[in-house]
Amino acid sequence: MNCKSVCCWLSTALLVSACIQEEALNSEAAIDACTGPNVQTVNINHDTKEVDIYVNGSSDLTQLELNFVIPEGATLTAAENAAHTADNTYDFSGAGHSRRFTVTSEDKQYSASYAVNIIESNFPNRYHFELLSQTTPFHILQEVNAERGEILNWTSGNAGYKLTFQAKSPEDYPTTQASSGYEGKCVKLETRSTGSLGALVGMYIAAGNLFIGSFDAGIALGNALGATQFGIQFYRHPIALRGHYKYKAGEVYSEKNTPVEGKKDRFDIYAILYEADNVSFMLDGSNALTDPSLIATAQIPASEALETDSWTEFNLPFVFKEGKSIDREKLRGGKYKLSIVFSSSIDGARFNGAVGSTLYIDEVKLICEEDEVHE
Repeated sequence: MNCKSVCCWLSTALLVSACIQEEALNSEAAIDACTGPNVQTVNINHDTKEVDIYVNGSSDLTQLELNFVIPEGATLTAAENAAHTADNTYDFSGAGHSRRFTVTSEDKQYSASYAVNIIESNFPNRYHFELLSQTTPFHILQEVNAERGEILNWTSGNAGYKLTFQAKSPEDYPTTQASSGYEGKCVKLETRSTGSLGALVGMYIAAGNLFIGSFDAGIALGNALGATQFGIQFYRHPIALRGHYKYKAGEVYSEKNTPVEGKKDRFDIYAILYEADNVSFMLDGSNALTDPSLIATAQIPASEALETDSWTEFNLPFVFKEGKSIDREKLRGGKYKLSIVFSSSIDGARFNGAVGSTLYIDEVKLICEEDEVHE
C-alpha cells in the first residue's frame, strides 16, 4: 500500500469513526404520559408542570401503581414526600394527595419538577358544561358532583391547536365555553383554520371537539389520529345518550384544503363502549368506530344531524355489535371503557371540513340501566 493509499485509508477510517460515534445524549426532561390499573385519565400541563391523574374512587392510595412515560434515557425521581413503596408504586394517602417528581434528562443537563395530583373520582353521567378547571391558554371544561364524588375533566384538541399560534385568547380556540346555553352555559365547538403552519404539515383545519379521554400534543403533528385517545374505565350498562344541540355549517367545505362543490359539512355526536382487558389499551381517532373491541355505539345519524338555530334534542340509543354483549363480571372488574365524542366537523380528524362550522352542546345525559330513574 503506497503512501497515498495509506492516507486515503486513514481519512476514510477517521470519517467512518466520526460517523459511528455515539449519538448525542437526549436533553429532554418531561413527564409525557402515565398509566396504571386504576388510572382513568391523565391531564398534563407542561407550562405549569402539573399532572392531574384521575383514579377510581375505590383505589388504594397507599400503594398506587403509576407507570410514568418519560423521554428516552431520562430518569424519574420521587421526592421525599412521595413514599415509594415498590417499583412504580407510590403512597398518595397524605393530605392533598399531591406529590412532587423530578425528571432528569439523559445528558444530565436539564431537569423538570412536576406536581403530580391524584384525584379520586367516579364517572358522572350528567354534563352541564358550567365549570372550567382552567381558562388559560385555553378552556378546559369540568364536571363536578361533590355529593356523589364525581369529577370529570373533558379533553379537546386545543393543545394541538396551540402549536399553530393562531389563537390570541382562550376564545380563539376551536373548543370554548359559551354563555348562551340551553340552561346556563354550554360548550361551543367551531372548525377553525390552522393558518400557514398547519398548511405546512397538511393540517389545514382544526375541528372543535370535546371528548372523554386524553390528547397527546407531543405526537399530534406526526400522528394526529393516534394523539386523540378515547375512553376511561366504566362500570355501568349504558342505554342511551341524550342532550341538546345547535349547529350551523361553514360556507365552504374542503378536503385537504380543496373546495368540494355541492358538499356541506356536518357535525358528529357519538358514544362508544369497548372492551379493554389491558387498562392501557385505548381506542383512538383511527379506530374508534371500527375496532373489533367495540361492544356498542350510540351515534347521531346523518338524517338527524341537521342545521338549526334553536336548541334541538338528540336521543341516541346504544346499539350492540352483532354477537356482542356486556359480561357482568368484566364490567365489575373494570374491563370496559366508555367515551363520548362531539365534533363540529364529522371528518375533522382527517382535517376535512368547513371553516366556521359551529356546534353548541348542552345538558347531556348518559342513561344507564343502573340509574334509579329512567328518563
